[in-house]
Amino acid sequence: MQKQALADLISFLEEKSSRVLEIEKEADIALKQEGQLAFQAKLEEKAEILAALGEKAWKKTEAVGGTLGDEIARKLEQFSMSASTSLRIGSVFFMSALLYPEDHKPGEPNDLQSFIIDLKGRM
Repeated sequence: MQKQALADLISFLEEKSSRVLEIEKEADIALKQEGQLAFQAKLEEKAEILAALGEKAWKKTEAVGGTLGDEIARKLEQFSMSASTSLRIGSVFFMSALLYPEDHKPGEPNDLQSFIIDLKGRM
């Protein structure tokens, strides 16, 4: 494993995670100010970012290589598949729940943030 490749991947994932959090805040505002359709549009934007995560990170994941690279690729594919499914079925609830386990409490990291924390621990 190349440390720089892992650092680059973590940086990429942090950017995507930050954007997803921004979109979630924008979605809450849109729901209050503009209604359900604006809220859904924002959640679709969130899901599209997550659906493309595995593909967009592919070269960076490949650069990490080895079993860690394979593990990362599988996890990113899980995020992507869930997001793609939420888009395919058009479920606003499913889109809003992406990255959040059933027992998630406010202030706790979501699944992507937890994954990033785990990857940082492997540096």
